[in-house]
Amino acid sequence: MVPQAARAPRLTPHPHFQGMREPVRGVLLFGPPGTGKTLIGKAIASQCGATFFSISASSLMSKWIGESEQLVRALFAVAEYMAPSVVFIDEVDSLLSMRNASENEASRRVKTEFLVQLDGCGAPAAGRSVLIVGATNRPEELDEAARRRFTKRLYIPLPDDVARRGLLKLLINKDKNTIDAATMEELVVSTAGYSGADLNSLCKTAAMGPVRDVGERIVEIPEDEIPPVSNLHYQDAMDSVGPSVAPEDITRYTKWNDIFGSDRGNKRKRAAAAAAAAAAAAAPAPAAAEK
Repeated sequence: MVPQAARAPRLTPHPHFQGMREPVRGVLLFGPPGTGKTLIGKAIASQCGATFFSISASSLMSKWIGESEQLVRALFAVAEYMAPSVVFIDEVDSLLSMRNASENEASRRVKTEFLVQLDGCGAPAAGRSVLIVGATNRPEELDEAARRRFTKRLYIPLPDDVARRGLLKLLINKDKNTIDAATMEELVVSTAGYSGADLNSLCKTAAMGPVRDVGERIVEIPEDEIPPVSNLHYQDAMDSVGPSVAPEDITRYTKWNDIFGSDRGNKRKRAAAAAAAAAAAAAPAPAAAEK
């Protein structure tokens, strides 16, 4: 998921990655909320052995004129001093949204300063290694200049069957349960469209089922006498915890990824699959063999 162009140069001395092989300086993670974009940013820093900075728009904005720009410059100066480092910007669209004529002058100056710093950070010739990772649920609201500086734009989709199975096993096995393999497969199918955060909320709600069954006696009985979590508890939990991402949102992310994403090759694969399906549907049915 994380491109080698962003990770490998920071695990290997810079002389191997100069010129056209210089490290990627900006990575944009976009997709539905609750899919683990923040964890991916932390994983990049951990794999690179880098210092991790997590910031948001509120940590850089100030009511005093000129102080926000100073905070931006200080952030990048500290990141370069602590290099190798990863600066993670959560909800980057709120900080680098599209500029317009009616925009507040102070906000415009902050955006300009941030774009200038993004363009000059982590230059390999200076011996620095700073990676900027932005996460957003609204990539279409990013300023075009900011979009250009995030050279790697990665779509983080909802978990598929394999990912949901792994997440459910990890979460369900934290508590005593009676979920067998067949029931697990039923849950995997039933939770299609759930994000990672939705699955976590579902499992938490189901884990409280035995506590509700015990009622007020929960303060009197030992922990090992609490009933295990069963499939019935998960079915009850699904009545109150559903997917938080609408299908039209997935369509919006897919369209933006097809235009600006770094894995546009999937668009060609989908188009080829659709063309093959259309050709198969248009092909005449084979004539029945004569007796």
